[in-house]
Amino acid sequence: MSDSTAPRLLNLLVLDVTDEARDDPAFERELDDLSTSVVAAAEQVGFTARRVPANRLGDVRAALGEADAVLVTGGEDVDPSHYGGPVDYPGRGQTFADADRVQFEVVRGSVEARLPLVGICRGMQVVDVALGGDLVQHLEHPGHVNADDVSDSMVDHPVRLADDSTLASMLGTTSLVVRSSHHQAVGRLGDGLRAVAWADDGTVEAVEHDSAPVWCVQWHPEDRGATGTVLTDLLVAARDAALARTTGDRSRRTAG
Repeated sequence: MSDSTAPRLLNLLVLDVTDEARDDPAFERELDDLSTSVVAAAEQVGFTARRVPANRLGDVRAALGEADAVLVTGGEDVDPSHYGGPVDYPGRGQTFADADRVQFEVVRGSVEARLPLVGICRGMQVVDVALGGDLVQHLEHPGHVNADDVSDSMVDHPVRLADDSTLASMLGTTSLVVRSSHHQAVGRLGDGLRAVAWADDGTVEAVEHDSAPVWCVQWHPEDRGATGTVLTDLLVAARDAALARTTGDRSRRTAG
């Protein structure tokens, strides 16, 4: 007879933007490499990771129904119609408004269900907009993206973290050098979110939620050139929160 109390494998939904044709094949390859790194790191800490593009709504909902945690990856700009921003702005690229809506649905459902949620780069911006925030549409100051090299758009820069943040405790530091590639950033914060890290120019580099297990970073800890253990630390935090949530659900069922 099987042991019903035995731990089960934890499922991580890795939510990409789309698998539709993109305008920039080089950028698509870069995104695929980054998501592949996420999956590999997730499996090393004990997750079974499933990548699903947000344009496949049925697959997303099926994967979310089995997910113990969610990670929203990077990608193109969030469509400005979702946060009331101007349609035209410097540096605007391809957008996927329908895929955005699916990602918003996942974010809101995860927060409501207290499902551990990690956002990376665009993923952080998706979380912010999903919860009612808006975006800085184009960073005029340099230092967050290497726009001159399509094969490697990353740049290194320092970030400082709030001393009292969960993220600083998780990472074991209040300062680090990160790898970034973005021309947009979080503006007005969404409901329940708190800014907990900043670049030297004041750009928000990380947010966390005041009551749900949500941690987001604007940089790319999954990039091949990144140093440190940030990606592993985020995934371990999501794993541990998922385990605690699963244990709590099991205890409530037993008590009932």
